[in-house]
Amino acid sequence: MMLANIIQLGFKELRSLARDPVMMVLIVYAFSVSVYTAATAMPEALNNAPIAIVDEDNSQLSRRITDAFYPPHFTTPSMIDGEQMDARMDAGVDTFALVIPPNFQRDLLAGRRPELQLNVDATRMTQAFTGNGYIQSIVGSEIAAFAAGHRANTALPVDLTLRSRFNPELNKAWFGSVMQVIDNITMLSIILTGAALIREREHGTIEHLLVMPVTPFEIMTAKIWAMAAVVLMAATLSLVGVVEGIMAVPIAGSLGLFLAGASLHLFATTSMGIFLGTLARSMPQFGLLLMLVLLPLQVLSGGMTPRESMPDAVRWLMMAAPNTHFVMLAQGILYRGAGFAVVWPQFLALIVIGGTLFALSLKRFRKTLSTIS
Repeated sequence: MMLANIIQLGFKELRSLARDPVMMVLIVYAFSVSVYTAATAMPEALNNAPIAIVDEDNSQLSRRITDAFYPPHFTTPSMIDGEQMDARMDAGVDTFALVIPPNFQRDLLAGRRPELQLNVDATRMTQAFTGNGYIQSIVGSEIAAFAAGHRANTALPVDLTLRSRFNPELNKAWFGSVMQVIDNITMLSIILTGAALIREREHGTIEHLLVMPVTPFEIMTAKIWAMAAVVLMAATLSLVGVVEGIMAVPIAGSLGLFLAGASLHLFATTSMGIFLGTLARSMPQFGLLLMLVLLPLQVLSGGMTPRESMPDAVRWLMMAAPNTHFVMLAQGILYRGAGFAVVWPQFLALIVIGGTLFALSLKRFRKTLSTIS
C-alpha cells in the first residue's frame, strides 16, 4: 500500500507540473538554450575587438605597429585623431585606442624611453583583460624587431612539447556545456520540489492530502521521485541531444554511470528543496532563500573555481555539500572517462549526504504538516 501511494502521488505531482507552463518553459530553456548559450556566448579568445589608433608620429615604426593589428583578433584599425578618441570610446565604438606620440621613432632610436598610451574600455571585461595583454605583446614585439633590425628567433636549449589531455582542442564549449548541465541539475531539482510544496500550500491542496490515508513520508517521497525523474530525463536529453548532438562535444565516460550518480545527487538536492520549501511561506520568499543557498553551492563546488584555489576552511565546509561531490563525479566520468573504481568515494558521499538531508527534511516536513492540521 505504501509503494502504491508513493507511485500515485508521484503521478499527481507530474500532472500538476505539466499544468504549470512557467515551470515547463523553465525546464526546456534550462536544458537547451541555456546550455548552448553558456558554451558559446563568451568567446574563448579575443575576437574582432574594435581598435582605433591615433598616429601622431607618422613614422616607419608607427606604420609597422598599425599594420600588426588585423583580424581575427582585432578589426582593421581605425585611424583617428586625438579629438575623436574620447567621443568614440564614450559611444562604445572602440574598445581600445592606442596613441602613438610625436617623435616616437626618433626618441626610441636616440636611446630614450618614449611611452605609448593605451586607452581601454574596461566595461567590456573579457575583451579588455585579454586584449590588453595581446596589444602589449604585439607592440613590444614590433618595437623589439624594429630596434634590432630583424626578427630574431632564439633557439631554446630544451624543446617543450605540450599535450592537452581530455580537451585536445582547448575548446571552451566542451567545458561550458557540460558544466551548465551539471549546474542546472542542481538548480532545477531544488526549485521544482520546493515550488511543488509551496504551490500546494498556496492552493490549499495540502489540506486534501492530510485527510487522505497517506503519511508525510509517502507525500515527501512522491515529490522527490517525481521531480527527480523529470530533471533526470531532461538532463539525459540535453546531454545526448544538445551537448553531443548539436555541439558535437564528446562524452568520454559511461552515460549510465553518470546518470546513476546524478540520481543520488538528485536524492540529496530534492530533499534540500523540500526543506527550503518548508522554511518559506510563499514563492517570493522561496526565491530569496534559493539565492542565498544556490549561489554559494554552485560557486564553491569547484565547477567555476578550482577547489585548490579556495581557503582550507571553505574546502572542508563544502565537503558537506552534495554538488561538490557531484561536480567531482561528473567531471571524472564525462571529461576523463573515469569508471566506478575511481568515483566510488563520491557515490558514497552522496548516499550519506542524501540520507542526512532526507531525514532532516522529513522531520521538518512532518512538523510543518502538524502545524497546518
